[in-house]
Amino acid sequence: MRKTPIAKGEYYHIFNRGNNKQTIFLDKRDKIRFLFLIIYFQSHIFFENLGRQVSYFIENGTFNIDEDLEKKLLNNRNVKLINFALMPNHFHLTLYEFKEGGISQYMQRVLCAYTKYFNIKYKKSGHLFQGPYKAVNIKNNNQLLYLSTYIHRNSRELPEWKNKEYMYPWSSYQDYIKNNRWGKLLKQDIILKQFFSKKEYDDFTKSSSAKALLKNLGSDLQIDL
Repeated sequence: MRKTPIAKGEYYHIFNRGNNKQTIFLDKRDKIRFLFLIIYFQSHIFFENLGRQVSYFIENGTFNIDEDLEKKLLNNRNVKLINFALMPNHFHLTLYEFKEGGISQYMQRVLCAYTKYFNIKYKKSGHLFQGPYKAVNIKNNNQLLYLSTYIHRNSRELPEWKNKEYMYPWSSYQDYIKNNRWGKLLKQDIILKQFFSKKEYDDFTKSSSAKALLKNLGSDLQIDL
């Protein structure tokens, strides 16, 4: 039984890692596949040709979505994706429960679809992720703000990305401070509207020390994966 009950109208830090800390993203296509799942599955609407969308993104570097499909997804959304970071053996998401049961359905679809893709591609079987995903309720606005910086600074763990987190392509950091690659399907305004500019948010993220994060998030929202 999940320790944290999920309630409509609340924000949650969602995270999980590979079984036995195994790497869950082995190449660029894997990361893009997972990104497209967390973007598209915000709605329960069935869609086809995900592989084609991934290939287009790899070739052109842009997210190409039909306006009618985007409108359908937005009108039938179960959750809202606020920010994200994909790391080699784990991921972090901030989600808003828009409809009752939305996060549960969303995460089940995302994790099952990605596990099936991964096992077929790499001729594996069994569990890819270490048990059920974890969900921690975000209790106040301060936690929501500092969680976004924690997630966007996560790539500091990788030596090649330290002090270059804003360039890391597998988080939403660049979508916050530059052009948003995902349009209305990434709900960043709840964070950005609290700053005068994207630069102010960038400065806030860069200046948030480990001590400040610990003070404002507490140990339950900072997860050592």
